[in-house]
Amino acid sequence: MESPGREDPEPEHPDPVGGGPGAGGGVPPLLEARGLVRVYPLRGARLPGRPRRAVHAVSDVSFTLAPGETFGLVGESGCGKTTLGRLLVGLDRPDAGTVALDGTDLGSLRGRELRRRRRDLQMVFQDPFSSLDPRMRVSAILREPLAIQGIGTAREQHARVADLMAEVGLPKRGLDLFPHEFSGGQRQRVGLARALALTPKVIVADEPVSALDVSVRAQVLNLMKRLQAAHGLSYVVISHDLAVVRHLADRIGVMYLGRLVESGTAEDVCVRPAHPYTAGLLAAVPVPDPAAERAKRGQAPGGELPDPAAPPSGCRFRTRCPLAQERCAREEPLPRAFGPGHTAACHFPLRTPLEDHADGAGADRVRPEGLSR
Repeated sequence: MESPGREDPEPEHPDPVGGGPGAGGGVPPLLEARGLVRVYPLRGARLPGRPRRAVHAVSDVSFTLAPGETFGLVGESGCGKTTLGRLLVGLDRPDAGTVALDGTDLGSLRGRELRRRRRDLQMVFQDPFSSLDPRMRVSAILREPLAIQGIGTAREQHARVADLMAEVGLPKRGLDLFPHEFSGGQRQRVGLARALALTPKVIVADEPVSALDVSVRAQVLNLMKRLQAAHGLSYVVISHDLAVVRHLADRIGVMYLGRLVESGTAEDVCVRPAHPYTAGLLAAVPVPDPAAERAKRGQAPGGELPDPAAPPSGCRFRTRCPLAQERCAREEPLPRAFGPGHTAACHFPLRTPLEDHADGAGADRVRPEGLSR
């Protein structure tokens, strides 16, 4: 056991990013998000003659998740990743759009039927301490979902809790401890055990290792992969760290200011990015070679994230994009295909879209020096 306390109206877009053909490998999707929109009105006085300001947290996001697949969501803080995760598991309701599990629209369910469906969708939260009740022992924390859903007798519930502790690599004696008596890595394992208690089909993991020491992150990520193989789980992994998502994900979606700007396989997004923002995020990933790290200076996205209550017109990334032109301010870019299941929404992408290849266009465009890899 690790030493406790030592770690710390619905818009319509043709072929939306992440929802195009091939996104799920031809397998009927287990989870499908379609046209999700979430807007939070800001409190406070409203100026006469002006509309009330609102934060556009999620704007027309669509993607699918196949059985046994891991879909990674990446982007800077404030891009709407966590809000999207909350919409997926039903902790918040969208203003527009749907979330369907096994073809059933979760927004149409109420009462007991909705509670039953929520067994199949669980969430692992970012902070492994604040997400656990400090007044409850671990045994009570892990048993609570079973008791609420009325699964098994008291004896069966206690046996299930003991099995969960063993499955996430924690000793049985830890059941009698409180969350503060565990290290950060151990608390995240408890969070994983709690998510597994109801044998879900999908787990949404919001920054599952960002609050952990670097030495512990690999242990938790490898544990997640083992649990996925053992239970046939599907993951939606939310992170600002492309390296973490690339380690876990089969497909990756890149979010910027509430929109999904690029989506594709992990190899497509990380090796052959089409959107300038994706290339900037890749340049921001640290490498162990000091010379290579110095050579990357200036390649990460510059400037500040725009105000989500007043996003830029047209392309939302244009205020920070080295390739932006006048058209980017006038027109919102629609998703274009760059390969099977690989789409990006950009007027001036880093690669040549498939329709340009079909028209006899040349090879991939040359990236500006600031976005070279």
